Amino acid sequence: MSQLPLFGKEEKKLINLKEASVWASRYLNRKVTISNISYLVQYGRIKKYGSDGNPLIDTDELKNYYDSYDKEKRWKKILGEDLNWHLSFVEYKESERTKHVHRLHPYKGKFIPQLVEYFLDSHTDKFKKEIYFHEGDIVLDPFCGSGTTLVQANELGMHAIGIDISAFNAMISNTKVEKHNISLLEEAIHQLTLKLNDFQKTRNNIAFEEHLLSELAKFNYKYFPSPEYKRKVRKGEINEEEYAKAKEKEFFKTYYALVEKYQIKINQDRDNTFLDKWFLFPVREEIDFLFGELKKIDNKDIKVVLAIILSRTVRSCRATTHADLATLKQPVTKTYYCKKHGKICKPIFSIKGWWQRYTTDTLYRLKKLDKLRTNTFQICLSGDSRRIDIYEEIKRRKPELASILLKQKIRGIFSSPPYVGLIDYHEQHAYAYELFGFKRRDELEIGPLYKGYGEEARDSYIRGIAEALINCKKYLQKNCDIFLVANDKYNLYPKIAERASMKIVNQFKRPVLNRVEKDRNSAYAETIFHLKER
Repeated sequence: MSQLPLFGKEEKKLINLKEASVWASRYLNRKVTISNISYLVQYGRIKKYGSDGNPLIDTDELKNYYDSYDKEKRWKKILGEDLNWHLSFVEYKESERTKHVHRLHPYKGKFIPQLVEYFLDSHTDKFKKEIYFHEGDIVLDPFCGSGTTLVQANELGMHAIGIDISAFNAMISNTKVEKHNISLLEEAIHQLTLKLNDFQKTRNNIAFEEHLLSELAKFNYKYFPSPEYKRKVRKGEINEEEYAKAKEKEFFKTYYALVEKYQIKINQDRDNTFLDKWFLFPVREEIDFLFGELKKIDNKDIKVVLAIILSRTVRSCRATTHADLATLKQPVTKTYYCKKHGKICKPIFSIKGWWQRYTTDTLYRLKKLDKLRTNTFQICLSGDSRRIDIYEEIKRRKPELASILLKQKIRGIFSSPPYVGLIDYHEQHAYAYELFGFKRRDELEIGPLYKGYGEEARDSYIRGIAEALINCKKYLQKNCDIFLVANDKYNLYPKIAERASMKIVNQFKRPVLNRVEKDRNSAYAETIFHLKER
């Protein structure tokens, strides 16, 4: 640790990034990485001393920053002392919360795997007094989503059955849990990438985008230096709205000159569908080309995995701002000031970079799960959990699991039902439904956004969740344990339990610290309701 005098003022205790990560880890009693400290510097949360090659941090400033963000005390003051901070899983890094296949494809509203592990894992946990599930049990998730419960059941040596009204959700879940021929997948990816490269050689969008990125880098370095610019905005030394608007307009000259030089067609000829409206013409050309090549592949399993990768790629290439990825507002067809990154950004003109990134990432994640995989069965059924005949569907789709199901029945449920009036689950993947031709079943969603959260919508939600539980009970063991994760701000779950002839025997209120594409500083909690037969 070094102490450097600054113009006769009190000496500051300056340490390097590695020392800062060690200091912060000890102070907070959890792992703080060098990257975490670098983030604080990059975004102007704490000041950087020293040089770019040897950045130094003031320990007092670091302490003041962490003290001001003592979330546990602050959140308990807002949300109540019954908040179970252990279930925040604050000690886990982002890479652990999205481990192996859990980040195979984006999905709104999924819970983290550590939450599933806590309630499913039968190993000793000093914070958990009861054990609810054991190896060899069958776990049911009637609102399967993207398959988090199924994946963790596999890792923990349990069988699992999922149900989801969305055919695309079932496709994501099954791709995660199924065993794939990695060598065949690698070869298929290689061949598709070569064909995409050859196709792009006949177009100008790659050269255009590279030239545009070069010009943006120079412009942003000059007018939006990081972290100085963001710190000046925060201190009020720069009027962000006025300054950004002027610089955005100034860069348009360069942008349109490059569009003219490379003869780039920006807009599609129509905007009737999601794929027509939300993708620039060069991107749509590449999507259609790659999908056409993908359809020629004979191996069904390989084709499905590649379709998931393509869907993930397509989602990242929508013509929108970085700040509006969660809630699309208006298609973006030119460079713009990005409030999220504090500089001029651009829309996507080619899928190449994202395709390469996601093919590599998918192979890595599938291999990681293969090292942890157990010899158990998991499957997600596409259907309505209020009506589906689970046994007959499993018998048809996975006979080996059907024989186990008939013998021992399902031990219990761990699921996160849809939240009333929050998400349209089909619409979040509208691009995939159009591209792959899946039939949408929006009218069968429980509590969708488009129905709102008024009294009628709430009553419909109560009926829907209760009907699903009643149907599923036919396949459950006696004295089963049911865990439902919900933010029940309308106090609907006591009514749901009563309607399903169940009782709430326990509740675990947990803070949600890492809400995707949400304000992470606002206090937010969800409850895990533990239900049993009345």
